[in-house]
Amino acid sequence: MVAKESESELDRGDEAPPFSLPGIDGGTHSLDSFRDSDALLLVFSCNHCPYAQAKFDLLNELAAEYDDAAVVGINPNDAEEYPEDSFEKMRAFVESGEIDYDAYLRDESQTVAEAYGATCTPDPFLFRKEGDSWTLAYHGRLDDALNPDDEASEIYIRDAIEAVLAGEAVDIPDRPSRGCSIKWTED
Repeated sequence: MVAKESESELDRGDEAPPFSLPGIDGGTHSLDSFRDSDALLLVFSCNHCPYAQAKFDLLNELAAEYDDAAVVGINPNDAEEYPEDSFEKMRAFVESGEIDYDAYLRDESQTVAEAYGATCTPDPFLFRKEGDSWTLAYHGRLDDALNPDDEASEIYIRDAIEAVLAGEAVDIPDRPSRGCSIKWTED
């Protein structure tokens, strides 16, 4: 396990890079798939990382709690080297209820993770809908629990989602997320 902090080059107000990714539900998803939501939380995550696993419950709660916010996991890890992150294992995590987001997508080519500048799991990006586009409202930690065994006392992402849904600026500073490094394929 290699711990890393997020360091995306996307700034608040930047448009979300487009994508088209397969979901474990059998569909192909793009930004437009979530057009009925007012907020979109994209979290680059995976199955095997203890930092990501520590946030499954929080992300499941957020997906259930907010009707106007979509919670989407994107797994970019090299499944050949890390078989626990394969599409089949992703499906098993959803079928067991361990992951219960609005969508769980596979970024096998890793081009989406690269476009977003994602570097670790979890690496959350919260977008607000502005017309037909999504703009970055917050990129940072989900909560103040930096290590997998830490108990959170502040849930930053809940406050950020509520600000976006209220049409307000997110006044939470962008603090880097911490997690396992994304497992990039070797060229």
